[in-house]
Amino acid sequence: MTATASDGASLPAAAAAPVAQPSLSARAYTAIRDMLITAEITPGSPVNEDQLAKKLQMGRTPVREAIKRLEAEQLVVVYPRRGIFATQVALSDLTLLTEVRVHLEGEVAYQAARRSSRAERALFEQLLDEAKNRSHETIDEIDFDSRVHRAIYRAAHNPYLASTLEQYYNLTIRIWHVWTDRLPEMASHVSELIPLLERIVDRDADGARAIAIQHVSSFVRAVSQSP
Repeated sequence: MTATASDGASLPAAAAAPVAQPSLSARAYTAIRDMLITAEITPGSPVNEDQLAKKLQMGRTPVREAIKRLEAEQLVVVYPRRGIFATQVALSDLTLLTEVRVHLEGEVAYQAARRSSRAERALFEQLLDEAKNRSHETIDEIDFDSRVHRAIYRAAHNPYLASTLEQYYNLTIRIWHVWTDRLPEMASHVSELIPLLERIVDRDADGARAIAIQHVSSFVRAVSQSP
């Protein structure tokens, strides 16, 4: 069964369901995930459930549930009788992650161009305006890249594709934050989002796919050529 977006586009039934408020465990997951991928919790350091529960002002149960999810996503590792630790980060992992992401990013951009609703295209237009008028501070650029990619994942209306890409994108962003001093200049990378957003807004699915693939693969090439 399919549903129809406000502009008449056909969407999967799951995309038409109302957005539920996140559960406590989902809120804990997002908060701890962000601490890990921005290296607020540094690679290899211990992760204390009690301290996190206190910081997030919630009980240990949602924190424990979030930790289980983060372990499955390779952001933390749990050692029996030793405790929980943030996983280590290697710059070389960026190449391996790109091998997984590159064609999936093309597919998600393709589907976002086909399936995005009127409201989602309005958001892409806002992001497009922002992309054309950005400062070029590295951490801010990483944050903007993250907002664009996550918006594309949602607009593809394929939860299986989105959840897979979220996992690998989170690991990629973590490498960026940890190895900021080794990254190439970010402005050119973010500028590549402009034609990608334009293709999605224009519903040019094939063009969006090609640019997304180029966007992901070009960055890892730039990293490998950095001193």
